[in-house]
Amino acid sequence: MTIAYDWRKSSYSGGGEGNACVEIAHRYPHTAVRDSKTPTRAVLTFPAPAFAAFLRALQAV
Repeated sequence: MTIAYDWRKSSYSGGGEGNACVEIAHRYPHTAVRDSKTPTRAVLTFPAPAFAAFLRALQAV
């Protein structure tokens, strides 16, 4: 079974085609993350609250 995600890429993804970053998709109750250079490869999923805590920690740095 394939799950459809609505992928978003960061506005800080760099110049050119902007493919040097990760993409995320929210699908309750998880957040999925993939490499924008190889979008057909593995997708990591995290519980949404854990991913939100990770983002808050990054913003605090």
